[in-house]
Amino acid sequence: MNEVIGSHDLLLVTLDTLRYDVAAELAAAGETPTLAGLLPEARWERRHTPGSFTYAAHTAMLAGFLPTPATPGPHPRLFAGAFPGSETTASGTWTFDAADLPSGLAAAGYHTVCVGGVGFFNKLTPLGSALPSLFDESHWERGFGVTDPEALPNQIDRVAEVMARQPSGRRLFLLLNVASLHQPNWFYLDGATSSAGDTRASHAAALRHVDAHIGRLFALMRRPCFVIVCSDHGTAYGEDGHTGHRIGHEVVWTVPYGEFILS
Repeated sequence: MNEVIGSHDLLLVTLDTLRYDVAAELAAAGETPTLAGLLPEARWERRHTPGSFTYAAHTAMLAGFLPTPATPGPHPRLFAGAFPGSETTASGTWTFDAADLPSGLAAAGYHTVCVGGVGFFNKLTPLGSALPSLFDESHWERGFGVTDPEALPNQIDRVAEVMARQPSGRRLFLLLNVASLHQPNWFYLDGATSSAGDTRASHAAALRHVDAHIGRLFALMRRPCFVIVCSDHGTAYGEDGHTGHRIGHEVVWTVPYGEFILS
């Protein structure tokens, strides 16, 4: 990452609430061709999230603690705030002297932008402003949120506006938090009704919707661009009696992760 920082734009896409098992199944079945076409070997990497809900996971990720490979470690990190005794800071780790990654990148000359999705990015309350406040520039409106079936296309429209005014001589760090997988997602499944509620099948339908639109996001990014696409946490649809997240269940802790370079 010491060769990437300063020479590449950075894009972090968090597919909020996306389960690893659903993502892996759809990739293997050829139902998410855009994402699979960019992932190494067309496969998601199985990782463990640093937090079981959006605020906890994003706070950790934006401090450099990305989802951890679900194999015995230690696993060197891409980014790390400088602190003594870190066992996951290696020679390839880009370290920053700040409490969070956006501030560290800003100090390195990056313009940092957040386009939010779920409520922790809505800037309507002090808590909803905490994550966006880490960035030089942040965007949220109701059309980006969980209740709008066109949230992702709406967000990408805003990204297009952001990209159109980026100065060529300044590097960019963009976080896009995609709300489409988060409940409610029943409206992405043909024939589903609000009374039936969300299911694992509607979660999968939401991912197919995301895949159908996300190619436009990647086309907008300047080259070269280092991209991380991952989930912040999963969610339960009745497994062992559980529904939702913020619990220590396998379907919540296990998330899909991928990284690649647009060149």
